[in-house]
Amino acid sequence: MLRTLLVGIFLLLYLLCVAPWFLLHATLTKNINPLYRAGVFGARLALRLAGIRVEVEGREHIPESPCVFLANHASNADPPAVVAAIPKRVALLAKKELFRIPIFSRALLIGGFVPVDRTDPEAARDSVEQAIVRVRDGLSFLIFPEGTRSRDGRLQPFKKGAFVIAIAAGVPVVPVSVVGSHRVMPKGAIGIRPGTIRVRFHPALHTTGMTLEDRHWLASEVHRAIACGLPEEQQPLG
Repeated sequence: MLRTLLVGIFLLLYLLCVAPWFLLHATLTKNINPLYRAGVFGARLALRLAGIRVEVEGREHIPESPCVFLANHASNADPPAVVAAIPKRVALLAKKELFRIPIFSRALLIGGFVPVDRTDPEAARDSVEQAIVRVRDGLSFLIFPEGTRSRDGRLQPFKKGAFVIAIAAGVPVVPVSVVGSHRVMPKGAIGIRPGTIRVRFHPALHTTGMTLEDRHWLASEVHRAIACGLPEEQQPLG
């Protein structure tokens, strides 16, 4: 519990004392990169303070061009761990509640992050359209296609919005297996447990020539690829 408190205090101070300067710089110069690097640096420090080690495999599979990273989701530790492992700027589809946090919300919007209201189908479709535009403009995205965290760490069925984005934008998708995050910060738990998260990038799947009717096949292929990188305890049931 002490470790969790320490991480919380660090994030609060980082948000109040460091983030505003990078936000101001980004606003004045229109250069997002320093703000993004500061955010990734803060995420890495927070993971270290939490006693979480991130091991990365398969970075050679990441295309230089814009792409959509698709990862399984079992913990709040997933976004910082995966973003810290990606060697280029990415944005996320993030739940709308995060955009209510002062300062942090401004950083998310400047960084191209897109809010998602999972309770409103029409708003969710608008979020997909926003993401398509930003990917076409050259921004890569990290999306968790299960839509929410898995309670037991096992891979769940996928929603199709992420695949619509990739196909409509005509960019590759990179399946990502996240192993062990459900142990360090399981869904519903308050505390953070020290441990190791392994992030494994799989070979990219290209969407060139695909139509929206191919989204089901693409989702199945990505689901299979992610599952291949997961241990037995995180394999989907059935």
